[in-house]
Amino acid sequence: MDGKTLYRNCLSLLIYRAVLNDGIAQSFLKILQNLDRPEIAIVSYSEWFSGLANYRQGWRDYLLTRILTSENAFTQQIHQDNPAQLIEAVKHDLKILQQVYECGSQQIYELLNQNTITWCDYIDNSKNTSRDVEIQQLRKQLESLEDWSIALPELTNFYRRFGTGIFAEYRAFRWQNARLNAIANPDPIQVDSLVGYETQRDTLLQNTEFLLAGLPALHILLYGSRGSGKSSLVKSLLGQYENLRLIEVPKSELSALPTIVERLRDLPQKFVIFVDDLSFEEDDDAYKALKVVLEGNLTARPQNVVVYATSNRRHLIREFFDDRPRPRDADEVHNWDTVQEKLSFSDRFGLTLTFEPADQPTYLKIIHHLADQAQIDLDSKDLEFRALQWATRHNGRSGRTARQFIDFLKAELLS
Repeated sequence: MDGKTLYRNCLSLLIYRAVLNDGIAQSFLKILQNLDRPEIAIVSYSEWFSGLANYRQGWRDYLLTRILTSENAFTQQIHQDNPAQLIEAVKHDLKILQQVYECGSQQIYELLNQNTITWCDYIDNSKNTSRDVEIQQLRKQLESLEDWSIALPELTNFYRRFGTGIFAEYRAFRWQNARLNAIANPDPIQVDSLVGYETQRDTLLQNTEFLLAGLPALHILLYGSRGSGKSSLVKSLLGQYENLRLIEVPKSELSALPTIVERLRDLPQKFVIFVDDLSFEEDDDAYKALKVVLEGNLTARPQNVVVYATSNRRHLIREFFDDRPRPRDADEVHNWDTVQEKLSFSDRFGLTLTFEPADQPTYLKIIHHLADQAQIDLDSKDLEFRALQWATRHNGRSGRTARQFIDFLKAELLS
């Protein structure tokens, strides 16, 4: 097939138009469109080449990724029902996308007939998640077929299992300025690096496994002293469970929680909404949005979302002595009801995990564990003596203090 015909076919995409809407794909289309105008085609080729190089993907790798993460009328409906009315349009698009896929880097290079450098079609992917393994198997199947539309059932199953869009590509997110932003490099904390609070850890893991299994899971408040590892424990869940997604929502954005939850409701992934250092001022109405998510309203609670919040305060809404009812109070008849609402807000979480301050044996246990992970070869007594001195001179005994000491000690020994 010549380049002009392929270009016209690309313009006729019905469902998967967004696959070719980004900068790299648009450069590819400009190459096909301007094969008879070399001065334009070569510039488009340069943009196409550099774009793929920046993404560290081969052309066919890139195109298949775009297809498998595409959010369109078909992929958005298959999680809810069978969009039979779109099947023929999808088959039409798959045949065209197969033509684009078969026009590999070498073919594009030959079409240009210019003295330039060819790009590659594949770049080795070092990841070995179940999704990556599935992609490799699906690629082999597609490349063996004369007609990609035959693979529509397998493609549909892939979408239903792994989802589409940013939730298929990324695992960690932050809600900021009324939008969801993907985190390409989340904190690589591992569950086995956290010691001293094994009971709390095991309870959190068990509840998370209930969520992943589609069983009823509870919202959890992790409450306790600063530096005890509450936030680190929640973050470490990403490294433990492949199908889990973590969405961090700052206190200033809590009013958006109902909106976020509704967006996640029908997706195949399981989500933990992470609220760090949670507390509310007396006149802060953001807790009402959190209350809706914790307790629900007329809308059924989604089974794929839980809230994990950390706090240094057992009572999340600040209470003042002036809040306590006295005979002279004339502002509110049922003032005790208001007080009780404030005090009971933390009870709306299904589970509360308490993190007590680390005593000396727990602190030293953490020190030895982190020293082993960091491969620090130091006499045990000397290590403990220096660790206790560090805690005295710095922030007291805690998991955070232990981590800071081990990081400093490792740098010192390597310098």
